[in-house]
Parts: sequence; C-alpha cells; structure tokens
Amino acid sequence: MAPAALRVAGRRLSQHSRAGAPVLLRQMFEPTSCTYTYLLGDRESREAILIDPVLETAPRDAQLVKELGLRLLYAVNTHCHADHITGSGLLRSLLPGCQSVISRLSGAQADLHIEDGQSIHFGRFALETRASPGHTPGCVTFVLNDHSMAFTGDALLIRGCGRTDFQQGCAKTLYHSVHEKIFTLPGDCLIYPAHDYHGLTVSTVEEERTLNPRLTLSCEEFVKVMDNLNLPKPQQIDIAVPANMRCGIQTLPS
Repeated sequence: MAPAALRVAGRRLSQHSRAGAPVLLRQMFEPTSCTYTYLLGDRESREAILIDPVLETAPRDAQLVKELGLRLLYAVNTHCHADHITGSGLLRSLLPGCQSVISRLSGAQADLHIEDGQSIHFGRFALETRASPGHTPGCVTFVLNDHSMAFTGDALLIRGCGRTDFQQGCAKTLYHSVHEKIFTLPGDCLIYPAHDYHGLTVSTVEEERTLNPRLTLSCEEFVKVMDNLNLPKPQQIDIAVPANMRCGIQTLPS
C-alpha cells in the first residue's frame, strides 16, 4: 500500500467524529482462545472495519455486518497471532470488497500493509496506527481519531500484557511501547484488548497506568518478571503462525 493511502495528512480529526452520530462499536468473543473481535462502523456512511477476527467466528461476524446494514472495508489484525487463525482470509470470501490489513513489520501477507502513523478510514472516522512492538515486532495499537478508545492487541491487556518469550518478543521493547505509545493517551481513553482470561471487557489508560501490576514496575523489574513467567507454549502456535503469515490473502472455503 502506498503510504499516502492511509495517512491523515497534516490535520487532526479529533472533532470530526463528534460532529455526527458516535461510532458504532460491537465487542465479540471467541471462547477457545479468549479473543475479542471488534466491529466499528460509521452509522452514516455504513462503512465498517473488523479488528482481530477469528477463523471459527468469521461467519458470525459477517452475519452481524449484514444484519446491521454495514459495508466491511477492512479486516484488520493487530499482529500475527499465535493462539488462533485469523478470520481475515475467510471474510474476504464472505464479504466481497473486504480487504485484509496488517503491519508491514509483521512479515505477514495481506492486501494492505500499514505502518506507524498511518490511519485507516471508515466513513467519518479513522483509526491511527501506533507501532507497539514487544509481544511481536509487528504489533500495533489502533487509536480512534478522537482518542476516546484504543485497541491494544496483545501489547496491553487488562491488568496484564502479552508475553514476550516467542515470535521475536522483547520485554524491554514492550515496556517502552506501552509507556510511550499507549500510556501517553488521555486517562479516560478506553482500552480494548485482544484477549481477556478473567471475564473483563474494557479498561482505561488511567486504570492501567496506575493499577497494572506489571507495567507499574520499573523497566528493569518488568523485564525480570517477563523473563520468568515460564508459560506453556500456545496450543495452536505451530498451526496458527504459519497460517496467519498467509491467511490475509488466502481465500478460504466458506
């Protein structure tokens, strides 16, 4: 993708989305990998995007898009996932016109590649891309243009964060990503993560700045904690990662 295709050129859109109806937001859950998928839409233009779709629940997502009378422009991934196969390939088949999107630094194939600072537009709204590597080198956080909400993928979870012991992860890099790219957002900015394992659905920047037990540590303490988690390997990693490296452009059978 040419960089200009997704960039907000020299202007802020912070008041633009407030002029009309608020963004349409639906949060959906996939229980096997505890993954959240987010549908965002413009109620006026009916243009929409999906963030972090899962293969098994892609038909559910496509049905909701149709029921709400939306036109899905993009199926976007915050990074190359290791615990599930993305639904972006299947959604391209279920909803013709939908394009897959992922960070160029992920190394994964997709219709469109994004970079830090670029924005993805849908109707009157836009998602700003903020590179937030550390869990993987290609992780990004998507911030709504009025800074009212951020979709943090695995970089920042509710009272936690993504692991850094595989996929070229780096605890020090993750610490700086969260503090410099996410914790600098307004305190009341809503945090929507890619996963939750405790039944929580949303947090805020201020909550995580002050209550996150890992990210309130010093960088040195954080690195020690992350280096000693001793977590088991994700069950689907050997299947999910290879599939996700190509699934953004692969049309899967519906």
